[in-house]
Amino acid sequence: MNISRENIDSLNAILTVSIEQNDYEAKVTEVLKNYRKKANMPGFRPGMVPAGLIKKMYGKTALAEEVNKILSNSLNDYIHAENLNILGEPLPNEEKQPKIDWDTQTDYSFVYDIGIAPEINVVLNEQTTMPYYSILASDEMVSKQLDAYAGRLGTNEVVETVEDKDTVRGNFVQLDEEGNELEGGIKTEKVVIAVDLMKDEEVKSSFIGKMAGDVLVFDPVKTYDNKHEVGHMLNISHEEAENLSGNFSFSIIEVLRFQKAELNQDLFNQIYGEESGISSEEEFKARIATELEENFVYSSDYKFSLDSHDALVKEIQFDLPEAFLKRWIKVTNEKMTDEQIESDFDSFMLDLKWQLIKDRIVKDNELKITEEDVRALAKETAMAQFRQYGLNNVSDEHLENYANHMLKNEDERRKLVTRKQEEVIVAAIKSKVMLDVKEITYDEFNKMLEK
Repeated sequence: MNISRENIDSLNAILTVSIEQNDYEAKVTEVLKNYRKKANMPGFRPGMVPAGLIKKMYGKTALAEEVNKILSNSLNDYIHAENLNILGEPLPNEEKQPKIDWDTQTDYSFVYDIGIAPEINVVLNEQTTMPYYSILASDEMVSKQLDAYAGRLGTNEVVETVEDKDTVRGNFVQLDEEGNELEGGIKTEKVVIAVDLMKDEEVKSSFIGKMAGDVLVFDPVKTYDNKHEVGHMLNISHEEAENLSGNFSFSIIEVLRFQKAELNQDLFNQIYGEESGISSEEEFKARIATELEENFVYSSDYKFSLDSHDALVKEIQFDLPEAFLKRWIKVTNEKMTDEQIESDFDSFMLDLKWQLIKDRIVKDNELKITEEDVRALAKETAMAQFRQYGLNNVSDEHLENYANHMLKNEDERRKLVTRKQEEVIVAAIKSKVMLDVKEITYDEFNKMLEK
């Protein structure tokens, strides 16, 4: 077996793979022997089918399979040994590939085209200035987050009279047409209903000012205009709810009003833990602002990655084997028409150029990511999700378990690895270039992304 290379130019080459009989003969013979041992044909005892018949039946298939294995392995080995940075995959040469006759030939020649990635130079130093947008947390955002924390840790307090935002706990009793308790009717105790969710304004108004011990009569289906919701409220089946009509009495047991948690030490400790050392409203707000701005770093880095992409792709000019790449896209995406390839090709080329630039940055800076890096990112992602629900004081053991669950999912793992790779590359660029830091509000930042 022999491989020769003909360089067409710096981006295109032809590989010719020559395979001789002694490269495959022993393996084909071994394969046919195995076929013979397993063959079960009428008129012959198992394993006693004539070798000539086996060769006639399976020889060509075995030959083609073994030659193709040698071809594939030798191409891969050669590309690796020669340290060729190829684009896509080798493609059979449409003009120089000789015809193959599996019946008569003993030696074979295969001709492949390859596209070669250009050598590029990525210079990252303080001579290059790039904008970096530092997003600030506004007083309004801090106040909203503070209010959200107070709401999540709030409680329902018993009050004397009903107001429009209150909930009321009471007992339902189904009535007949005369307004008396319906014999065998529905009775449901200690049901909590929300006054502000009532659709019937007349019924809603009738609740205002009422107190424990008062009794109101109304049609729950008409009041809430949702039979599914009423069925759930009365703890009856979907079928019963569909056929429900008429009035119920509702006896008020207690009136409940939601009270947000007070802004005090207890709230500080529940949100951030006693070890946080937060002991005042000012410190609490400052911690919230810091937390918000830390979360904004992901957005800032995302914008920086977009700006880096645009700047470096524009600055670093190099050619690519376009004709080869179009052909490779066509071969690997058979459903794409020539028109679609032409239409999408510029975007494909930009993505490929950016990928080659990133590959160069990774190589020049010896960037690597470890399993520990990916696991740490999984824990960060988990913590960010918990924070969305107001949970800031999550144990490391709980985060570890959540991260393990994420990493067992192949799709999640792949996303985390890709994200970590991007983070490492962005961090390398940030560390090399001169950053023109611009402080900006969150609204200004979002408007800028919309452009």
